[in-house]
Amino acid sequence: MNPYFYIFGTLLFTVYGQIVLKWRLNQLGSLPEGVKDKLLFLIKALLDPFIFSGFVAAFAASLCWMATMTHFEITKAYPFMSLSPALVFIIGVLFLGETFTMGKVIGLLLILLGIIVTVKY
Repeated sequence: MNPYFYIFGTLLFTVYGQIVLKWRLNQLGSLPEGVKDKLLFLIKALLDPFIFSGFVAAFAASLCWMATMTHFEITKAYPFMSLSPALVFIIGVLFLGETFTMGKVIGLLLILLGIIVTVKY
């Protein structure tokens, strides 16, 4: 199997986990003020099947990352993790109604440039 598959898996599971977590928490509402209410809110959130799937995805991402580390130097593999903010940004704008600003676009372009420089040189 191509070792870049493990990097792709890490990215895919990481991004999925973050997007599904934000999506469901948007639906559940804000964290309440009282300690008891916070605890009940968090228990309800943890029992949500989609949020639980996000935790499973985080674990799967960790397994993929472990496999990645057996094939690459960390200094070559880790820059690819910088693609996560770009993917989360795009998905967040398209599916979650997050704000689109030129500052964010410029920042993401700088991240992509950094990835290219770090991996190639």
